[in-house]
Amino acid sequence: MIPRYTSPEMAALWSPETKFATWLEIELLAAEAQARAGMVPEEAARRLRERARVGSVARIDEIEARETRHDVVAFLRVVGESVGDDARYLHLGLGSSDVVDTALSVLMVRAADLIGAALGRLHRALAALANGHRYTIMAGRTHGVHAEPVTFGLKAALWYAEVERGVERLRRAREVIGVGKISGEVGTFAHTPPEVEAFVCERLGLKPAPASSQVIQRDRHAEYLAHLAVVAGTLEKIATEIRQLARTEVREVEEPFHEGQTGSSAMPHKRNPILSERVAGLARVVRGHAVVAFENIALWGERDITHSSAERVIIPDATSLLDYMARTLAAVIEGLRVYPDRMRENLERTGGLVFSHRVLLALLDGGRSRDEAYRIVQSAAMRAWEGHGRFRDLLRASGALSDAELDACFDPADALGHVDEIFVRVGLGEGPAAPAGRAARPGPGARTGGPADA
Repeated sequence: MIPRYTSPEMAALWSPETKFATWLEIELLAAEAQARAGMVPEEAARRLRERARVGSVARIDEIEARETRHDVVAFLRVVGESVGDDARYLHLGLGSSDVVDTALSVLMVRAADLIGAALGRLHRALAALANGHRYTIMAGRTHGVHAEPVTFGLKAALWYAEVERGVERLRRAREVIGVGKISGEVGTFAHTPPEVEAFVCERLGLKPAPASSQVIQRDRHAEYLAHLAVVAGTLEKIATEIRQLARTEVREVEEPFHEGQTGSSAMPHKRNPILSERVAGLARVVRGHAVVAFENIALWGERDITHSSAERVIIPDATSLLDYMARTLAAVIEGLRVYPDRMRENLERTGGLVFSHRVLLALLDGGRSRDEAYRIVQSAAMRAWEGHGRFRDLLRASGALSDAELDACFDPADALGHVDEIFVRVGLGEGPAAPAGRAARPGPGARTGGPADA
């Protein structure tokens, strides 16, 4: 975890203080469950609840480094100092992984909730962006080359739908990791009965793992990290498109740029998409952590600890990074500068080539064979592409279509007549009432000027 990419909430969640506090709560709940089962005196369980304290994290670390070489034993020793003789009822019949793995599940569930809140903010920002630019026409691009007209709102609606799937993936990740185990050294409940596990898990908001070895099985952790990696990929996708559209030659959108901000130590003119680049870069790290989680699935026998050291890095790091990425991208979307005039200018740069498919269909409707129609359109398009005239003018000169037919082919409103239907399908609702030709104009709330309009 690097402070630069860690929110205060995530830093607190993955702090040693929170970890040890969670371990202590599991120990106390286990003692209370054992008291119910007659394994521990009820008064002893009550005194443990009243008196047990984690104490100094530094002292736990010192005992582990100097003596025990075992963090749970060091933790129990320090807690035991706060409860006196009742310390013998702590950790009764439990294995270290009963505490460590169950606590890790608790923290991973909480981490998913923090990420979910950040994704929710991004989801709302994308909804506002999509609806604000529902009818802001621009060139769609495939292979980086103009294809057919779209609207910027449709692009944002696509992102909105994918982030919504990411929210669902996060819910599944939370569900798959939301299990605990208090089943002993090899998962047989040899020293404490299943009802203790059930009590502890219920109080922690977890479900008991149906079966476990010494540990909760690591396919769960791998699935959790895999879901995070897919969501990170979605955020990278959005960030990458923003970077593409912010290129000087395109300049259809721009990240928020604040007063006093500098883009380069040497080039004062620079306004770089640094936040989007940061999101894209960190997605690579999250994907890498998912690979490590896959490697952790195969352990020897009922357990080894090859997974343990890796998880101390990848789980706090991956959750913190994805939370940071979602927060950062939400801020970018909320403050994104959108330039509809530039979008329209770029759309018209090729003299109407983006309408070539509609021209082809019009020629087919007029009775031409497909090969003949394709030759007519491609001939005009290639001449326009090479700078020998505008596509529409070349078509008019060919006499293949009348002016009225050409008007219909080059009408973006006709090309984008199903925008509202798509918005309904992704859950963004009906659009505002708009006259014919609405797709050719910026939608309500669209920013239409230069940087001063941000």
